[in-house]
Amino acid sequence: MTTKSLSKEAALKDRKWHIVDATQIPVGRLASEVAQLIRGKHKPSFTPHVDCGDHVIVINASKVILTGKKAGQKKYYHHTGYIGGIKETPYKRLVENKPEQVIEKAVKGMLPRGALGHQMEKKLKVYSDDVHPHAAQKPAVYEMKFLNK
Repeated sequence: MTTKSLSKEAALKDRKWHIVDATQIPVGRLASEVAQLIRGKHKPSFTPHVDCGDHVIVINASKVILTGKKAGQKKYYHHTGYIGGIKETPYKRLVENKPEQVIEKAVKGMLPRGALGHQMEKKLKVYSDDVHPHAAQKPAVYEMKFLNK
């Protein structure tokens, strides 16, 4: 009995573009579904070591929500590289100034580390309002699975 391995080259050819509206959706739920689309886990030809996912456009990033008291308590950290150079930014200030980064950071944390993850990060496009320059790619509207509409 022989087992036939399928070539994953075919998975790379059928990349689609999805558009996701982030209005009134919790950050974590949005990020988990977007990360699955970017990784390609929704495809039957998913392979963990191959970048076979789709491109995702997230619009209305400024209208995303956090549940409970997290909006007042959540902080984002980064390090300058110098001794004692840890900096923190509250969620409220980040969502006012750069709402795209909230979603980018959440999705980035759900992707693999290393070269493969960096390649996947480039397939995420986030915009604070509903205007985006990707109309030529003909993105299809993606309905979130957890929403019961």
